[in-house]
Amino acid sequence: MSKMILLIQRMFNFIRFDIWRITEYELSKTRKFAYRSIKTLILAVRGFVAEDLNVKASALTYSILFAIVPLFALIIAIGKGFGVEKLIEDSLQGTFIGQANMIPPVMGFVERYLESTQGGIFIGIGLAVLFWSVMNFFMQVESAFNKIWQVKKSRSILSQFTTYFSAILILPLFIVLSSGISIFINTALSQSFLYDILSPLVRFSVIIAPFFINWIMFTIMYMVIPNTRVRFFNAMVAGVVAGTAFQVFQMLYIHGQVYLSRYNVVYGSFAAVPLLLLWLQISCLIVLLGAEISYASQNIQNFEYEMDTNNISTRYKNFLTLFITHIVVKQFEEQKPPISSEDIAIQYKLPIRIVNQILTKLIEVSVLTEVHNEVSKTKIVQPAIDINQLTVSLLYSKLENYGSELFLSNKNELLDSFWQKTLDLKKQEELVTEKILVKDI
Repeated sequence: MSKMILLIQRMFNFIRFDIWRITEYELSKTRKFAYRSIKTLILAVRGFVAEDLNVKASALTYSILFAIVPLFALIIAIGKGFGVEKLIEDSLQGTFIGQANMIPPVMGFVERYLESTQGGIFIGIGLAVLFWSVMNFFMQVESAFNKIWQVKKSRSILSQFTTYFSAILILPLFIVLSSGISIFINTALSQSFLYDILSPLVRFSVIIAPFFINWIMFTIMYMVIPNTRVRFFNAMVAGVVAGTAFQVFQMLYIHGQVYLSRYNVVYGSFAAVPLLLLWLQISCLIVLLGAEISYASQNIQNFEYEMDTNNISTRYKNFLTLFITHIVVKQFEEQKPPISSEDIAIQYKLPIRIVNQILTKLIEVSVLTEVHNEVSKTKIVQPAIDINQLTVSLLYSKLENYGSELFLSNKNELLDSFWQKTLDLKKQEELVTEKILVKDI
């Protein structure tokens, strides 16, 4: 029993502390993949709980209920422009096959919605409501993704409009393409003499096609929606995980409706409504979990040495601050290109999290300045003070004096006397370092 408890404690300590102290530079390719996967899963679950994504999923469910009819109407209206509205309607019904009971009334609402916007003064009001409903839904989705990615600023209204409605214009073409592939597999290829030879491959293609389409759609969604740069690989990882989870949930939901027949006894025809809400809620949870995975996989390095960084001693932080300042100053003195936080972390094998914290502080106290590199699209740092005047004493003085002081209004002779003594002690310490330049260490 004691061995089991000891094993559990070791596993907990490994997941909580040790795994974050192992950088990718120290691992083989196989172990690197395994450790990245474990870290991504831990960070995604932690973000899911900490950010209360269940509440965000409920808010998105509420937004979808308002936007679903206008959104379908807009997609079908675009499809009519290309003459493929019937194909799009069939594809939408196939996509939401788990909501077979709700699709006919929703499609009826869509038809009446489109008819009501084709004449009279209502055309202007109807189109305005349609566009606003769709825009509001996408804005809610972007807001949820931005919070996960810790992005403070959303796109401008014009940028949102062009991005989202460009996606809506492309979506019908994507639906037609995916439907065309299915039709080709089921009809044209089945009549070919190669069908018997390729039959196992065809059956496998029919099974995997919905998964593949979900992977593409989720990957694009995770790349486009957040108002920040998301790398393709990280979006793809999240897209594959979330797309697979969504398709598996669809299959389980469809088969599980047989066991939910008791809802029909209690609610009658109204049973489709709570089931729709349940389906939307879980679907939104899957989408948001995928966003957490994409964020975690792209920012794993920010959490290396996380516990140690949060509990770092003042002495060691001062040492790292001096070291990083020295690196930037020497780079400038030797007329080398300015360096970024990522370069410092990789080159000197330092945790990116603490490098960013220290650089942010040094920029705040005007020891360093930040410049945006238009070529590499990265932020680089360089000295903001003449390096021939930047002494160790001046550096620590700027760091220690930054912020408010002497804000206590009550006069206290002992306090004032002690303050003066500490200043005198500080001056004695500075005598040692006031002539030592950071670049000469």
